[in-house]
Amino acid sequence: MATALLSSHRVKFIYLVCWVIWACMQAGILWWLGVDWETSIIDAAVTNTLLMAASALISNNLQFYQPEKGRYLYVAVWCVLLAAIWVFASQWTVTYILQGNAEYVNMFFKSLPVRFSFGFLIIGWVAMLSIIWYTRQDQREVERRKADAEKLSREAELYKLRQQLQPHFLFNSLNSISALVVRKPEEARKMVHQLSDFLRGTLKKEENEWVTLDEELQHLQLYLDIEKVRFGHRLDTGVEQEESCTHLRLPAMLLQPLVENAIKFGLYDTTGMVTITIRAACVDTNLVLTITNPYDPDTANPRRGTGFGLGGVKRRLYLLFARHDLLQTQGEKNIFTTTVKIPQL
Repeated sequence: MATALLSSHRVKFIYLVCWVIWACMQAGILWWLGVDWETSIIDAAVTNTLLMAASALISNNLQFYQPEKGRYLYVAVWCVLLAAIWVFASQWTVTYILQGNAEYVNMFFKSLPVRFSFGFLIIGWVAMLSIIWYTRQDQREVERRKADAEKLSREAELYKLRQQLQPHFLFNSLNSISALVVRKPEEARKMVHQLSDFLRGTLKKEENEWVTLDEELQHLQLYLDIEKVRFGHRLDTGVEQEESCTHLRLPAMLLQPLVENAIKFGLYDTTGMVTITIRAACVDTNLVLTITNPYDPDTANPRRGTGFGLGGVKRRLYLLFARHDLLQTQGEKNIFTTTVKIPQL
């Protein structure tokens, strides 16, 4: 808004300077044709002031009224009328001021057709520039409102995706706590505390869309501690990261649903101990995260993916970067691999 206002003031200033320059040129031309300086200055001042007022009038009207396509004839008619009004107003004013100079008044009267043509061209030129200017301003305003609406819609959908993540994980954890209460009350109590810490950290992250890799891994560790209580000795995790990647940024809580998906494939469809590996590397200008887990190809379909995890993350990445290629999955030799690329803005 401030930029548009500054631009509008600049245009008005240039417009005024152009009129002053032309008025000086007109006075110089009249003097060159043999008219004395005083009369030349009066003529130039009066006619150009009135012409500037007529041009400003049609320009201001076009600011609030834009003719439809094919109806520019109305604008031309207005230019003709304003040019005629300008000519008669100029004649009356100059005649009144220079009534003692009958010779010049007579010459002024004879030049009315030429002045009318000139006035029509100038007013028409101002009208054309005004239509172009205000049309561009309207288009920019429409584009700005459209961009704001898309941004609000994108933020609302991102918020919805993040809100969906909370009950999704919370219900699984509460079911596990319920199962542990009778068999292992100490572990149930431990899991309640861990869940409390995890959710408290999640609420803090709601205020910040982006976090560093180091912050994300610290928060992810709280989730992994909860899952280790749920699955005991069956779950083992490993985190590998390049030192140069710790300061890189990624959307908050992006890793948790991916790791949850890996645990779901790894532990629900296999028996025995399962190792979930999380790797972070810097590739060109991207932060590349890789999550691997074993899976049973006879009971799972890793190429398609299931549930909220992968679908929610893929949609979230698209809303943030407008790209569909940032999340890739691959199942090979009983190993399911999820790869995420995070461009560094």
